[in-house]
Amino acid sequence: TEKGCVFLRILICDDDDAIVTKLKKYVIEYFKHKKLKVPEISTYNNGEDLLNDSGEKNIVFLDVEMPGLNGIYIGRELKQHDRNTIIFIVTSFAEYLDDAMRFHVFRYLSKPLDKQRLFQNMNDALQLYNSTNTKIPLETKDGVYTVRASDIVFVEARGRTVLVHTTHGKYTVIPKMSYWITVLDIPCFFHSHRSFIVNLQHVNDFDHSLIHLHNNEHTAYLTRRKYSDFKEAYFLYIESTR
Repeated sequence: TEKGCVFLRILICDDDDAIVTKLKKYVIEYFKHKKLKVPEISTYNNGEDLLNDSGEKNIVFLDVEMPGLNGIYIGRELKQHDRNTIIFIVTSFAEYLDDAMRFHVFRYLSKPLDKQRLFQNMNDALQLYNSTNTKIPLETKDGVYTVRASDIVFVEARGRTVLVHTTHGKYTVIPKMSYWITVLDIPCFFHSHRSFIVNLQHVNDFDHSLIHLHNNEHTAYLTRRKYSDFKEAYFLYIESTR
């Protein structure tokens, strides 16, 4: 793991070689400026080749108008494969903004590229990436299982038992709730009730006492006095992912 962020892979896709070269140069400059190890950066001139790339696609810069598949289609495909992919749309055409927002594009960058704006947006992207890709060990009586923070839907205390509900099942864990409050002190989690810590990424809807999570499969309690703070945290989280 390099200093400052867990393993990271960046892809750039634009049919204009000059844009690809400049964007790659700026991204490398950003990591050197932050004194971080420069991650693997792969570049493509068309969407088909990018989709055929079998590696991790953590942060992707996409042009919209390209021969063959356009950037909006590619973005949708990437998000269906991995909802944690952070997508930047890079284009001269503002009319694609609504289409891009429908699949939760992270940022919309205008050409010509503004280096300072890119650097600011990369700060936000890395913060989001690190918070969702942090590895969390789940210690149980049977052994230790490791999951990504983004796969944790919520943590629940039932009497003396603590359950960690993930996207692929639940685990009865040994550490107490106080441990999880400390470990999950990252932007996408909120301690909504003395017995619940919820992942804002999996929230469907909520009212003054209940939070519905993960396609409404689960319900967590929300303490009434925390409603305003929870609402603010949720809106901030949603804003950070746009």
